[in-house]
Amino acid sequence: MEKRISKPMGSVMVVGGGISGIQAALDLANTGFFVHLVEKSSAIGGVMAQLDKTFPTNDCSMCILSPKLVELGRHLNVELITLAELESLEGETGRFTATVRERPRYVDVEKCIACGLCAEKCPKKVGDEFNEGQSSRKAAYVKYPQAVPLKYAIDADHCIYFKNGKCRACEKFCPAGAVDFGQKERVRTIEVGAVILAPGFKAFNPSAYDYGYGRFPNVVTSTEFERILSATGPTLGHLARPSDGATPRKIAWLQCVGSRDTQRCGHSYCSGVCCMYAVKEAVVAKEHSAEPLETSVFFMDIRTFGKDFEKYYRRARDEYGVRFVRSRIHTVDPGPDPGSLELVYVDEDGGRRGETFDMIVLSVGLEIGRESADLARRLGVELTPHLFVGHGSFSPVDTSRPGVYACGLFQGPKDIPSSVMEASAAAGAVARDLAAARGSLVRRRAMPETRDVGNEEPRIGVFVCDCGINIASVVDVKEVVRYAATLPGVAVAQENLFTCSQDTQEKLKESIRAANLNRVVVAACSPRTHEPLFQDTLKGCGVNKYLFEMANIRDQDSWVHQDDPAAATEKAKDLVRMAVARASLLKPLEERPLHIDQRALVVGGGIAGLTAALNLAGQGFECILVEKEKQLGGLSRRVVHTIEGEDVRGHLDSLILEAENNPKIQVLKQAVIVGCAGYKGNFTTEVLVGPGMYERKIDHGVTIVATGAREYQPEEFHYGTREEVMTQLELGELLAGEPEKAARWNRMAMIQCVGSRNEDNPNCSRICCQSAVKHALALKKLNPEMEIVVFYRDMRTYGTLEDYYTEARGKGVLFCRFDESSPPELQPGAEGLRVTFTDRVLGRPVTMPVDAFVLSAGVRAVDNEELAAFLKVPRNAEGFFIEAHAKLRPVDFASEGVYLCGTAHGPKLIGETIAQAMAA
Repeated sequence: MEKRISKPMGSVMVVGGGISGIQAALDLANTGFFVHLVEKSSAIGGVMAQLDKTFPTNDCSMCILSPKLVELGRHLNVELITLAELESLEGETGRFTATVRERPRYVDVEKCIACGLCAEKCPKKVGDEFNEGQSSRKAAYVKYPQAVPLKYAIDADHCIYFKNGKCRACEKFCPAGAVDFGQKERVRTIEVGAVILAPGFKAFNPSAYDYGYGRFPNVVTSTEFERILSATGPTLGHLARPSDGATPRKIAWLQCVGSRDTQRCGHSYCSGVCCMYAVKEAVVAKEHSAEPLETSVFFMDIRTFGKDFEKYYRRARDEYGVRFVRSRIHTVDPGPDPGSLELVYVDEDGGRRGETFDMIVLSVGLEIGRESADLARRLGVELTPHLFVGHGSFSPVDTSRPGVYACGLFQGPKDIPSSVMEASAAAGAVARDLAAARGSLVRRRAMPETRDVGNEEPRIGVFVCDCGINIASVVDVKEVVRYAATLPGVAVAQENLFTCSQDTQEKLKESIRAANLNRVVVAACSPRTHEPLFQDTLKGCGVNKYLFEMANIRDQDSWVHQDDPAAATEKAKDLVRMAVARASLLKPLEERPLHIDQRALVVGGGIAGLTAALNLAGQGFECILVEKEKQLGGLSRRVVHTIEGEDVRGHLDSLILEAENNPKIQVLKQAVIVGCAGYKGNFTTEVLVGPGMYERKIDHGVTIVATGAREYQPEEFHYGTREEVMTQLELGELLAGEPEKAARWNRMAMIQCVGSRNEDNPNCSRICCQSAVKHALALKKLNPEMEIVVFYRDMRTYGTLEDYYTEARGKGVLFCRFDESSPPELQPGAEGLRVTFTDRVLGRPVTMPVDAFVLSAGVRAVDNEELAAFLKVPRNAEGFFIEAHAKLRPVDFASEGVYLCGTAHGPKLIGETIAQAMAA
């Protein structure tokens, strides 16, 4: 329901500087709110700053994070409050008083020029937390090379001066006089309208497991291995084992360390991300290794349930040769050679095996730290037994305290795209609450006057990026820089480790001013993700932003020519030469203000479209909701309840009633889009409406695509010829309408991955495993004596869904695994159905009669080909829409002003659908 708050504050507090907090802060700051971002460490970035690459895009993690870091660091409507924590919160939605405690940095951030002399002269070395203790830093330190804010801090817990009153070398050598040992802790009270909690998580400490962690140096955690792979890590990106620096030839990954285990860690849930980051690390390790490398992943279930994750898994297995071993690990012992490790495990057939490896990586799970749990308790926010924030599927970013929202890992295990979606969803909820105060506290940056360079000869600056080792490990960057300096019109040519980092952006500004540059070429990664950042830097120097050009020497060069560095270097020269030639011909362009139509068009009237429309209306915007069917609701109409027991149909009915009676929402049913023209802020869409198909033109500023998906119509297992064979959706409807019929079954079976994870549809449909578990539990409640068998390939009950899987097993539901090449066979007969399958324990075929056979049919895209053409937006091979960036722009299309949510994007649960709709 729309919330009405009298005179709310136009500022928001975001707690946590990881990717969720960063996204939420940027969304709010860019839409008219002032943000106070509270981060407990000395810099923002969180765990994502520690990662090497992301999947399935293969982007350098820092490369895609840096533009957001720099934007946040520059933003006039964001206050970064580092080394701080939220102590208490008084008041109510719209009018909170937050008490924040700031620890001293002992460095004046206004004076610090980040020269690094304080760290260079500091005699005290300590373990570097950013590199997971695998290297050392000084007591005077900056968190990581691209940190924001890029300001040094003094670690009082290790500083010699704070221990014995001596030293102060940092103060003596600081050229800016920034070191200030007199700084004291301070407490501030800040008035805000709402609070978003995004404190993140901590990695599980695997010492409790008998895997040798802490005893054998070559047993490392997955986060430690990420730092080994990173160009800014302890080995500068060179794959080396910790004990002796040798190049490993054989590495194993052990899954579910700290997850799905109540005996050794107390975490019954699945951490959701471990399978995919292990697959990614195994692939990236092969790319990093100069020697042939064997990689093996030891697992219980492979849970590659995200969009295109199954494709990445198959590619790792089939193209990269990553070996996957279904097993249970027994112990890790010293191997026969110095530094080697003997892995003892039980394979799927029950046989005991031993294998020697050079390194073992423990895929550690995620857990909520004590500090985050204490924060929630101080604020009066309820937590689940797992210490995650309690929330329902229909309000995925709410907490138990109104006006306080949560996102990211604090809500439960999830990957980067889901964290980003929920951060934007939380921002959407706040924007609805505080709509009346939008713009009341914002400040606008005054840009320098643009220089008139029309009569100047081109003076071009060429900045070539190492991109860590993404580019520099293949391309001879120094040679490219030397070559660039010889090109006509080039006045400056420089090499940078990370051109997108905040410190390099400042150096780039200095070069522009010092050399009076009037054109800039950056040879780095993709303009798709980085061009706006560099253009903004030019504007800050008074140079027209359209006098900028990028040469993509990563995606189009180093990534595709890894095996031929010499040719890659020559191609980089060609790309730079072409970019310089084009830059010399660029003319400044003038941007003019345009009228923006303050109305949205939402395409699709299912649960995603309804949620998006109501959120927009709650923010005060008009909305046209277009639905092609006679009634609203979409596929959700066929879902009865969530696995948690929430009433889906009741929630859907309330959304429909609210939307149809909201004065800011106009609902058009039986409406089909037949044309679309215009651009961001000024679209005109043609719609045929109603049985008479009368034509209507709609002017609007943005479009949200929420066209949903459909259930796969099986052609397998005699579906459609026997009423005892049904899909999960049909079973749910039967349980709601005729539960007595299902209660009479003595034995029934379900089979997973029908229409998913095959050649026709290689992806996982994400929702099928939880549907099977949900309905198995419902059947057991109806008839506890019923025998239920679930045939599966991998049970993908990710996150806290694992608890329901455990509950089902505890109630006697049998889960029987089958191979893709030999699925169970269904034989219909006059006396009923019989199923034949291979029992893995007996090692022989078994036939049993069943009263019903339920197919977990996959999720398929609806036919959106014509709509995609009208909107000029792309779809993948399976027909789902393609977002602008898989990790950091999961609700945007590449076409500006058009957004995406729900199952039109890909299969997802109802709670995930609602979060993405709010994000859009």
